[in-house]
Amino acid sequence: MKPEDKLKELGLELPEKRTKGGNYISCVRTGNLLFLSGSLSYDVIGKVGDTLTIEEGYAASRQAILFALSTIKEEVGELSKVKKFVKLLGMINTAFDFTGQAKVMNGASDLLVEVFGEDVGTHARTAVGMMLPRGAAVEIDVIVEVE
Repeated sequence: MKPEDKLKELGLELPEKRTKGGNYISCVRTGNLLFLSGSLSYDVIGKVGDTLTIEEGYAASRQAILFALSTIKEEVGELSKVKKFVKLLGMINTAFDFTGQAKVMNGASDLLVEVFGEDVGTHARTAVGMMLPRGAAVEIDVIVEVE
């Protein structure tokens, strides 16, 4: 099943591209690797462990990875050209004493495996807490190998 069909089956749509916040591009390709600029959870604002629950953070990381998938699709034409998700850097807007960043990032990781399967969707990952632009709950940087 094509990734776009799997997304539809899950009741998910790729979001439209948002306005950039500066002088950069959303994706750099070198060889078969794409390095994506950070993808935000634009519609989920707040701090996990303060104004947001872990479950809301999990949903925010799913939203952020959907923005990343939109960028990938724009660059290569269709998501079936993805060979491997190499690395995710998950930055989570958290309360000072919150330590569940990995649980929040499971939302993005789980979605990639649901859509692409384990061989393509599993990846190396880092999850950290920090302040984020626009008050977004999650921002994700992605490195992906494509055809």
